[in-house]
Formats: sequence, C-alpha cells, structure tokens
Amino acid sequence: MLTRMSSLFLRTLREDPADAEVPSHKLLVRAGYVRRVAPGIYSWLPLGLKVLRAIEQVVREEMDAIGAQEIHFPALLPREPYEATGRWTEYGPNLFRLKDRRGNDYLLGPTHEELFTQLVKGEYSSYKDYPVMLYQIQNKYRDEARPRAGILRGREFLMKDSYSFDLTDEGLAESYRLHRAAYVRIFDRLGLKYVIVKATSGAMGGSASEEFLAIAPTGEDTFVSSPGGYAANVEAVTTPAPPARPIEGLPAAQAHHTPDTPTIETLVAFLNNAGLGRTFTAADTLKNVLVKTRRPGSAEWTLLGVGVPGDREVDMKRLEASLEPAEVALLDESDFAKHPFLVKGYIGPGALAANGVRYLVDPRIVPGTAWVTGADKVDHHVVDLVCGRDFTPDGTVEAAEVREGDPAPDGSGPLEAARGIEIGHVFQLGRKYADAAGLDALGPDGKPVRITMGSYGVGVSRLVAVIAEQSYDESGLIWPRGVAPADVHVVIAGKTDEIVAGGEQLAADLEAAGLRVVLDDRKASPGVKFADAELIGIPTIVVVGRGLANGVVEVKDRRSGDRIEIPLNGAVEQLADLVRKQ
Repeated sequence: MLTRMSSLFLRTLREDPADAEVPSHKLLVRAGYVRRVAPGIYSWLPLGLKVLRAIEQVVREEMDAIGAQEIHFPALLPREPYEATGRWTEYGPNLFRLKDRRGNDYLLGPTHEELFTQLVKGEYSSYKDYPVMLYQIQNKYRDEARPRAGILRGREFLMKDSYSFDLTDEGLAESYRLHRAAYVRIFDRLGLKYVIVKATSGAMGGSASEEFLAIAPTGEDTFVSSPGGYAANVEAVTTPAPPARPIEGLPAAQAHHTPDTPTIETLVAFLNNAGLGRTFTAADTLKNVLVKTRRPGSAEWTLLGVGVPGDREVDMKRLEASLEPAEVALLDESDFAKHPFLVKGYIGPGALAANGVRYLVDPRIVPGTAWVTGADKVDHHVVDLVCGRDFTPDGTVEAAEVREGDPAPDGSGPLEAARGIEIGHVFQLGRKYADAAGLDALGPDGKPVRITMGSYGVGVSRLVAVIAEQSYDESGLIWPRGVAPADVHVVIAGKTDEIVAGGEQLAADLEAAGLRVVLDDRKASPGVKFADAELIGIPTIVVVGRGLANGVVEVKDRRSGDRIEIPLNGAVEQLADLVRKQ
C-alpha cells in the first residue's frame, strides 16, 4: 500500500524538543518517529515503528540462522523465581515491583534468565534434549534513576534476549561463539561502526562477558583500546600490579604539620616548600576516599575506605562495578558528624584500621611503596608511610580512573579512550541460574548433569537511536537502506495537473515494482516538502517538478547529497535497480 504524506499520521517539528540532549533524541522527535509519554517512556509512531520492526527482523533472521528458536514470555512476572536467584534484592531500586489485589509480589521483567531456566527444566530432562538455544523479542522494564537521551536510556525498551543451555563448558563456549558471530552479522547489516570489548557481568553474574559498543561521542560508556588489540570497557580494565618492594632500609614514617592542605594540590605545594630535601608530586600521595555501601535488601550502610594514588580520581562507575551488587554512595556531612574519627581532608589508614573500617586500595599500592597521606588530624600528614610496614590494606579494588596512555593490562601498548553506546552484551553465565533452579539432565549413565547457560542481549529499540546517532547531518536523519521506513520518497514539487499526475503515476509504478514508497502529495510548498524529506531521511528522494516538462525527474541520494536527473521513461527500472544494489 502506498504511504501518502497527506494521510500519514505524522507531524514534523521545526524546533528541537526542550528536553532533548543528543542528536538522535532531537531528530527522532522532530521527524515524527517517536513521542514522549513520560520520562523514559515513548510511543512509536508509524514511521518509527517501521524502522523498529525492520531492525527486529534483522535480529530475528540472524537468531534463526544459528538455530535459536523464538518464544515469548509475559512481562508481568512472579517474585519467586527472582527470589531464588537473589535478584529480587540484587536489582535494588531498578526493579519495577508491584502487588496484585491479593498482596502477591510481582515485577516487570528486566531480563528473563529465571523464566527461561524454569521453562527448560519443565520441558527437558534427558541429555538427548541438549543443546538448545531459545530467544524472545519483548519489552523490558527498568526503573532508571535518570532516564535520558530519548529511547537510548528508557524505562521501557524492546530487547532481544536469548539463552543457551549446554551439557558441558565446551558446549557453552560454542553457543557463545555462535551468538557472538551472529551479533557481528547483525551490526554489520545495520551499517554500524562498533567495537567488541571486555566487560563486567554485573547483576547477570557469570564469567566471560563482552560488550558490543557503537562508537559515538554521546555514549555513556567509556572504552579503551591499545595498538595491540586490547579493548575493554573502563569498568572491566584491570590494573597491572607492580612487584612488591623491599621494606628494609626505608625511612621511618614521620608526621608533619601541614597547615591548610586538605587537597592533593595544596599538600604537594606545601611539601615542595617544606625543605624536606626532595621533590613531591601528586603520584607520591595516597588519596583516601570514604564511601558507604549497602547490600541489596539491607537498610544498614557500612563504611568503606578506598585508597588510590593522589594523581588519580576515584571513578565511581568502576568502583560500583567492582562492588556490585552492593549500592555505593559518597559520605555526606551527617556521616562525617556521626564518625568524628574521619577528619575530612586528612584521612589516613590508621584511623580506619583502629575503627574497624574496611580499607581497599588500588593494585599499584603494593608492599614496600611509601606514601604521603593523612595523619587523621587536622592540618597533619604522614610522610613515608609504607604499605606492608605501617599499614596493611584489607584488599585491592579497581576504582582509580583509567587514563589515556596507561599501559594495557596485556602489555599490548598504551591505551586510547573513546566513548560508545552499548548495543549488545554476551555472557557465559555458567551454572548460577541452573543451580538456583536445580536444572539437570540425566546423562547417558543415568546420573544428573548440571546444565550450563549463556545469556545474550541486543537492545532492539536502542538500535533505532544508535543508528540515528551515527547517521545524520544538519538537515536530518539518514537511514541505511535495510532499515529505512521506505525505499523511495517521492516529492510532488508543483501544483499543475501534469506534475501531480506524473508524481502519482511514478509512485504507483514504483510500488508495483516492489519498492516501498512514501509519496508527498500534500498541498504544502516545495520548500516544506524538501525540508521534511531531508528530516525524515529515506535513502532516495525523487523530485517530480518542473523537469517533468522535459521528461526528467531529479533523484537525490540522501547520504551523499548527490543529485542527478534521469528520464521519466525508464525511471522505475533505474530506481528499482538502485535500491536492490544497495
């Protein structure tokens, strides 16, 4: 059926929405693809739904190609399966919880590992039934604290989640490989620029984990890469620990009066003018940051000290990833008032140990390293406090910022940083969920074999925004051919009967040739129509206007901006050939 702009449910906007921060949010709203209902919740309008369904179909085709079978679960789920795995509490405030009229607890599904596991347990019992891969494409729900960037980070979103069930770890590795390769094909078909990076598993659990990140300066994720091929989300970067140093012969720790030095900068400036016989830098200092943590389901906060070299900041996202699923927050004034042994600006390891506060340090803080750090007294610091002699941390933590130029953990060169948007994630879950559900198969010897699982997600609705982030210009969206809402956008640029009839006939002939066609048959001016065609972003724009008198129409490539005139006679065949080649 021909899509006519005169009757299409569409209203384009000339101004950016007030709450829009990133290009995809601005353009998808302005072009009439989506509309905001509430923070993080969007309606899909006809053109937007066409793009969404096209992406969904690409994902479905590649899942089917590796032998995965599609099913569909409800979004409204009972509490019990999530209680069994601990995720009812581990998800914390991100989970939408509700009660029915009888007081029973339910949730809106954020992911469905538990349900898939239960389903397979109920249906399969023999080793002969395995391996199996199942998937669904369904709405998910997460109560994001700060939904932003339109459909990039919403509270309701469409996701493909698939799960593999294998008898052996080798089988899991093969299922993981199949999914990883399928994701490469999906994102290649969508024309995306992306990287595959090492990642953390988060609340999902499991061992091996990789993210697919679309490269975009507006991305929330920072990743690093090296010339030798190392690539990781910064949250997953591990810090190479230097070897321990000999402690014997090191100078004794000494406390110094260091007035008005609550920051690293003021401390270093003071020390270098204190006549101590050496030059100090921020890297010689030990910065101690106090946070509080709370386990899921607990009301009590626990203090935690984090020590990092003074030339680095604590990266809260890295710290949170290291301590997951615990909730992490910086101390406020009331916390300091409650714990007077914490002297702001002058906190050292001594007071933490004396008061039973757990103290974790950066892996670079090894035995034998000497530091300048707080003396737990206003206007006082300790010089030459030696790790392993004067203080002993409770362990290490990946919390310090990762910087460009840092060595890659595998020795493959200096790191470079860039930003990206997560579009896919693959996990080797192992037996976490199978253990919780008691998912076994009877082996050939009649003994139970515990099933091992993989979990694999693609943000289908997010991909609409990601493509928009990578494919636009100052005039509007530029859709790749495979997911565009139509193949050709025919613009009737004139009011004469001949031009109108010529445009109508060309659109009808293109549709008869199997092309998807949007026809702008509105009574608007050519300028308005041209602007909307650019904004909407269909790959090929055909203008039927004054050139019709000479037997030609204008064809514009939306991506390159190239314009050519082609004879109306033969235009259908030429345009059909163009569409099929791209």
